[in-house]
Amino acid sequence: MNPLAGRNVLREYLQARILEALQRAGAMSPLAFQGGTALRFLYGLPRYSEDLDFALEGPPESYDLHGWIAAIRRQFRREGYEVAGSLRDRGNVHAGWLRFRGVLHDTRLSPHRDQALGVRIDVDTNPPVGAVTATRLVRRHVSLRIHHHDRASLLAGKLRAVLCRPWTKGRDIYDLAWYLSDPNWPAPNLALLNAAVRQSSPEADPLTACTWRDMVAMRVKRLCWEEVTADVRPFLEGTGQVVGKAELLELLE
Repeated sequence: MNPLAGRNVLREYLQARILEALQRAGAMSPLAFQGGTALRFLYGLPRYSEDLDFALEGPPESYDLHGWIAAIRRQFRREGYEVAGSLRDRGNVHAGWLRFRGVLHDTRLSPHRDQALGVRIDVDTNPPVGAVTATRLVRRHVSLRIHHHDRASLLAGKLRAVLCRPWTKGRDIYDLAWYLSDPNWPAPNLALLNAAVRQSSPEADPLTACTWRDMVAMRVKRLCWEEVTADVRPFLEGTGQVVGKAELLELLE
């Protein structure tokens, strides 16, 4: 296995173990899993991811990211890992980092003993209203009972990223094409999507079942496809390919 693929696999194993620790700490009740890593764990998205993204859907008094990060560190340290943690809790989106020192060296993915592999945890503490959640049992490295946004809400979240993120993130575009390539995937949760868009652009016109595709297509047409492919290529599983811009626009028709 080449070093890049090895890092992706190792990071995913650590992500699974972090989810397991969050589950044990009781975090998976107030938090709902979302984003690209959720798609991979729940539905087999054929790309790896760097972050674990959550929305706080439970009561605020049950939220304790600082305590949960401490619990994760204790679990890994009991198993002999050298892990450091940090937290940034300013603003609505809180970010926690876990850095695993030595794991790349121990797995022969790096010659440097001190090099760390990081996993980031993002929590939207003021998510837009309208999400629908579900719970699913998943076996990926470990057994997990995952509380997550349902399929229509996951698509709404990805559309928000495509429409509102101020920079190009090729992984968003890859995920969008993956959604649209599945004819059995439900339509987006428009209540959630419009609430999310209003958070970024309060004066935006509401999106409807007839207009959201046109709005996304307008955004896709302005993208630099070289930037899209360069961003996502390091995370593709196996020999996965990125669809072309023309193909994606066809899916949006």
